[in-house]
Amino acid sequence: MFGKTTFAGMGSASHLAGVMYAQRNGIEWGYVPYKGGAQAITDLIGGQVDVMFNGMVATYPHVKAGKIKLIAISSTKRNAQMPDTPTVAESLPGFLPGSFQGLLAPAGTPKAVIEKLHAEVQRIAAMPEVRERLTTLGAEPSAMSPAEFGNWLKAEIPAMAKIVKDERITVE
Repeated sequence: MFGKTTFAGMGSASHLAGVMYAQRNGIEWGYVPYKGGAQAITDLIGGQVDVMFNGMVATYPHVKAGKIKLIAISSTKRNAQMPDTPTVAESLPGFLPGSFQGLLAPAGTPKAVIEKLHAEVQRIAAMPEVRERLTTLGAEPSAMSPAEFGNWLKAEIPAMAKIVKDERITVE
């Protein structure tokens, strides 16, 4: 298609992870824009694109079915469901982009409310049936304190904005 490896891009965290990976490895690939991950996964399975970064919950069923080859995961440690799959950071130290889920509240929300919400999310995430369901989907729940999550966001947003600016990424 482009005379080089094609990468499914969507203007999302997964797209930015692919851009960051390419930058750090000196890779130049042709980006194929998508409006969402479902069509990108379908095209990856069908061979219309060669590679993509994507969240495990959407991808793992296709990995288990043998439709997608999982090369590496972008997390701090190997996934317990796939212990033979390396992390990207094992070959590219410090690489940890990817999607995340977080609970956010309006600025100025009282600290006591934030702490109560955090405690409730922690309680629910610790329930065996919730942990089992997430693990079955390929997700590995982890938690940051509200302060840690805020600090992570403060660092992550400018880093991702720089990639968007440097690479002139636009959402199609």
